[in-house]
Amino acid sequence: MANPSPHEKIAVLASEIAAPVRRTNYPEPFASRMLGRMKRRLGEVFGLRNFGVNLTHLTPGGISALRHSHSKQDEFIYVLEGTPTLVTDDGETQLAPGWCAGFRAGGAAHQLVNRTAREVVFLEVGDRSAGDQGTYPVDDLKAMIGTDGQWVFTHKDGTPY
Repeated sequence: MANPSPHEKIAVLASEIAAPVRRTNYPEPFASRMLGRMKRRLGEVFGLRNFGVNLTHLTPGGISALRHSHSKQDEFIYVLEGTPTLVTDDGETQLAPGWCAGFRAGGAAHQLVNRTAREVVFLEVGDRSAGDQGTYPVDDLKAMIGTDGQWVFTHKDGTPY
């Protein structure tokens, strides 16, 4: 096996990956609701293109995302620390370390909420399906992947934020 170039990572300590300065792509008034969430984008370090992997921390009171579902993207989470509450269209489930959950494209809207006094840490994995759209049943928000691969957010009626 050839040695990697000096710019190519083959292994890193996840806790040493810098968190991005910008915590979310959501526009206001939603972005401020993400202040209790910090993601380390593990997949980005390795240049992964087909799926993303995040090491996500939620402070007490933090949420993983607005409750949402994807049209084309599957998602998976694995709890490492703490006891988050999984909130879906079907109700709430208390999770703990070792628990995992998966969300098929087109399935129930979901989010994790930290209702405890301890930090929650989990891995989240999602694919990067072209043409994906995000649906938010509780909030006046709609998301689409733009031609540049970045999320574009509008009101549900299509008007921009």
